Amino acid sequence: MSMIGLYEKATPKDLNWRERLLFAKKLGFDFVELSIDETDDRLKRLDWTLAERKEVVEAIYETGVKILSLCLSAHRRYPLGSTDQQKRKTAMTIMKKAINLASDLGIRCIQLAGYDVYYEEKSLRSRALFIENLQEAVALASEKGVVLSIEIMDDPFINSITKYLKIKEQIPSPYLQVYPDIGNLSAWPENDVGYELEKRIREITQIHLKDTLSVTNHFSGKFKEVPFGDGCVDFEGCLRTLKRLNYNGSFVVEMWSESSDDPIACPAVIVYGHGPFTWGKTVEQAVQNSIVLEEVATMAIGTELLARPIEPIDTYLLDKHYYRKHGAQAYYGQG
Repeated sequence: MSMIGLYEKATPKDLNWRERLLFAKKLGFDFVELSIDETDDRLKRLDWTLAERKEVVEAIYETGVKILSLCLSAHRRYPLGSTDQQKRKTAMTIMKKAINLASDLGIRCIQLAGYDVYYEEKSLRSRALFIENLQEAVALASEKGVVLSIEIMDDPFINSITKYLKIKEQIPSPYLQVYPDIGNLSAWPENDVGYELEKRIREITQIHLKDTLSVTNHFSGKFKEVPFGDGCVDFEGCLRTLKRLNYNGSFVVEMWSESSDDPIACPAVIVYGHGPFTWGKTVEQAVQNSIVLEEVATMAIGTELLARPIEPIDTYLLDKHYYRKHGAQAYYGQG
C-alpha cells in the first residue's frame, strides 16, 4: 500500500520537529516532507549543527514518523540557471548542503523545482547553465545515495513529464528522476495527463496531490491554496491511471496552512470525483467525523432538492455561529 505524506507547510509553523511529526501521526499520515524554501529562516536549516540534526533524527525514531523527502524550493531565489555567477555559486552551495542534510536525516529524495530561473528572464543560456549545474548536482547526490527528483512545475520550463525527459536525455543517471505534481500537470491545457503519467511511470519517485485552476489565454492559472474539489484536477482519473500502471510509490498531500490558528478545525473534505477524506486525533474521532460528514451531506442535498439555486450563507453569520462554540473566545453553553 502506498504511503501518504504531509507537506510541512500544512502543519502549524511554530511546532518543533517532535511536535510536527506527532501532529502528522495523529492525522494518520505516514511521513512528513521537509521544506527548504527561499526564506532566510528555512535556509538556516542547511547549517543545522550535528546536535540539531541528531535531535530531529531522535524525534523520527521516537514518533515513528519519518521525513522521507525534502522540498528544495530555495532555487527560486538562487537558481541553477542564473546568469549571475554569484547566484549560481550560492545555488550549488545550497545544493551540496541539502544533499548532506538529506543524508544525515535519512531523507532519500530531494525534490528540485523544474525551472532554470524564476525571477529572471529565461534564455538559451539560462537553460544551458541549469543543465550544467544539474549534472554536477546529480553527481554529488549519487555519491551520497540521494535521488534528485525534478518537480513538474507552475512554470513552462518543465511543466510536463515530456519536458523533463528532454533534460533526462542529457543526464541519464538513475539518481535523476521525476516528481509529478498532479495539480501542476493538470493545470496546463496542452498536457494529456494520462499520457504523461504513462510515459515514464518507472521514473516517478513520489507524487504531490493538490488542486489547481487551469491556465487559459486570459488567466495565468492558480497553483496554490485551491481547495480540493474546486479546481481542474480529475483525482479519480489520475488515481485510476496510477493504479492501472501499478504505481505503489508514495504521495504527499500539499497544502498551505501554517498561518491557520487550528489546521485540524475542519476535519473533513469532499473532493470532486473522489470519496470524502476525514481525519481526527484518533481512529474513533475520524470515524465520528465521517458520520457527521454524511449527515451534513444528507442535509445539504435535501436543501438543494427543496429549492434551487441556494445562495451560500453570509460569512459573517457563518463565523458568528462557529466561533461562539469553538476557539478561545467560545461562549455558547458557558455557565
